[in-house]
Amino acid sequence: MAALVDTSVLVYVFDPGSPRKQRAACELLEQGLKRDLLRLCHQTIVEFVSAVTRPRRGAKPLMSRTAAYREAEELMAQFAVLYPSEAVVRLALRGAAAYQLSWFDAHLWAYAEHYGLSELYSEDFEHDRLYGAVRAVNPFVA
Repeated sequence: MAALVDTSVLVYVFDPGSPRKQRAACELLEQGLKRDLLRLCHQTIVEFVSAVTRPRRGAKPLMSRTAAYREAEELMAQFAVLYPSEAVVRLALRGAAAYQLSWFDAHLWAYAEHYGLSELYSEDFEHDRLYGAVRAVNPFVA
């Protein structure tokens, strides 16, 4: 069954500051791509570009805008991208209230729930917890 990938997984691919997480993120995306089991949502692409082009504490951004735009195009070519609808937004509102999630996490969860994805790869949710029909999986848990 297909799974949704959170922004942080994509960012760690390009972040040499955490080698263990970088390896785990690369392996997850590589395996998911080979087996066509991973999906991205519109929100993840937007957040990815923002995250990798934002200056980090005492350091340059992970990527230039040009490189980030190019990588976003690559991600959209490699993975199926899910787009928002009124139903997704309404589900996110209910999810934020029911699970006490931030708006962005609730919106991400709503994509997975709405599109029938069984898992959500993210470090921002409680690992192995079911949110509706979606199991949160932290790919960085040892």
